[in-house]
Amino acid sequence: MNYPRRLLIATTNPKKRTEMQQILGQAQLDIEIVTLQDFPDAPEVEETGSTFMENSHLKAHSAAKHSGLVVIADDGGLSIDALGGAPGVHSSRFLGVETSFKDKMEAIFQKMENTPPEERTCRFQCAVVIATPAGEAFECMGTCEGRVGYERKGDFGFGYDPLFVLPDGRHMAELMPQEKHTISHRGRALACATEALRKIFPS
Repeated sequence: MNYPRRLLIATTNPKKRTEMQQILGQAQLDIEIVTLQDFPDAPEVEETGSTFMENSHLKAHSAAKHSGLVVIADDGGLSIDALGGAPGVHSSRFLGVETSFKDKMEAIFQKMENTPPEERTCRFQCAVVIATPAGEAFECMGTCEGRVGYERKGDFGFGYDPLFVLPDGRHMAELMPQEKHTISHRGRALACATEALRKIFPS
């Protein structure tokens, strides 16, 4: 089916929107990329799913129905083994949506102050769903393994990036965007999604 060569990124998070635009822009898909800023009357989606993938489906299908465009949506977060997988699907709502990520991270450090290095394992996960106006859906998942550090480091990225320590010892927030996109959970999920988009929007 031929769809308008416009892709709607279904997020209201400006930092996430910028990151997704950067990654998808590098793919040279020859499509126009628009965001929910271009659809101010789009309905707000309540993220009631129990998994990242369920929430991505909710956001993608709602936006596709409203806009009549092919839509890409993601949901993701940080899962910490020592905290039973928390904050997980509640990553952005952990301790309340109004709580800053700096305070969220400080709370995690406090909860884990007696957790030894070998038990500080965690992962970033990102679920991406592409939905078409015809109701089709394509799923992708990206994961980045690491551990919870003992302090915040780095000035790049957003969310929990400053506490996340990569296997090479650097914190995610210390990586420049171009490098981050090659290894991050979102970068990996969108690399998978790019292949699906090439089929939806053949050159």
